[in-house]
Amino acid sequence: MGPAPACLRRKSILVVGAGFAGAVHARELAEAGYRVEVIDRRDHLGGTTYDVVDDNGVRRHVYGPHLFHTSNRRVMDWLQRFGAFVPYEHRTTAWVPSVGFLPIPINRRTVNAVFGTALQNAPEVAAYLASIAIPCATPANAAEHLYARVGKRLTDLFYRPYSTKMWGMPLEELDASVVARVPLRHDDEDRYFLDAPYQLLPREGYTDLLGAILDHPSIRFSPGVAFDRALLPDHVFCFTSMPIDLCYDLVYGGLPYRSLRFHHSTEPAHRDFGPTALVNLTDDSPHTRRTDWSLLPGHRVHDTGRKTVTLEEPCDSRENGDERFYPVRGSDGRNEALYQRYSALAEREEKLRFIGRCGTYRYLDMDQVINQSLQGARAWIAQRG
Repeated sequence: MGPAPACLRRKSILVVGAGFAGAVHARELAEAGYRVEVIDRRDHLGGTTYDVVDDNGVRRHVYGPHLFHTSNRRVMDWLQRFGAFVPYEHRTTAWVPSVGFLPIPINRRTVNAVFGTALQNAPEVAAYLASIAIPCATPANAAEHLYARVGKRLTDLFYRPYSTKMWGMPLEELDASVVARVPLRHDDEDRYFLDAPYQLLPREGYTDLLGAILDHPSIRFSPGVAFDRALLPDHVFCFTSMPIDLCYDLVYGGLPYRSLRFHHSTEPAHRDFGPTALVNLTDDSPHTRRTDWSLLPGHRVHDTGRKTVTLEEPCDSRENGDERFYPVRGSDGRNEALYQRYSALAEREEKLRFIGRCGTYRYLDMDQVINQSLQGARAWIAQRG
């Protein structure tokens, strides 16, 4: 699909990126009466939520598992306009060498299995963890934060191998906020997202859902088209989810991102890879996570007697075709300072605004992206009239 005619582009708004950030902006703008041209450098819509049904009859998220959860009713109500959902309460386990599969987040069962204790209830677990913790009032990095919560042994067993593989740096160099996202339980609760009353997966997949969001007569989507500043004069305004440093030709240097390589295997449908669809790997392999897609609701689409299992191998985005997944937050603050330099350039733009995870260099969940996009688009519309 080629670019829209010049007569349309002169009257339209340009949206760069067809993931949730771009799609939500596009839909809100279209419903407000604007013509919208959406472009994406990839040859498909959906951004990193893009999914396919593969030859094994299994729905696979091409860029890794996306598990929707939110406590925001407004976000949920908005999404349900565009597709049906099936419930999925996320549980995950960690494969720990010499111990086996254990619940993650850490809970009472985890503590008893690792330390050989027989703790009976949440207060006993809390007291035990306090006894092995290394107190730190103001943790300067992820290691200090974790030592203060669960002590050294659990940190080194569950977090250090995984985080070192995931982020390419030791816990001592990682910002505490990165590991603070992982919950901790003192009872037997093994659900991951307890604070999210809405935990769902789109019944027909994310590709179908994003397609429905972009399905509006005033939205034109052009896949395989990269952003070029030469497009700006032909549009009223531009919302872009592209990496902010790339937009400015890396003038201050590149912002670091982690990426993932995916290794897929076809397995017999009956083969057991663990008690949960996702398993964290804390061993010395290069892989951080294994996904058995067939265990996710609605993901075994056709019964072929086979299934797809995926291993994730983290790497620097520069080693993976510049596929940028996770902004790197170091404990020294250098990356945030670099982003602020680019943000200062963005503030001078009169008809360009950065959105989404890569545009704002933030580790955002899907519901956060949707909420910010709804707020941002509606505020812009209200201001413009």
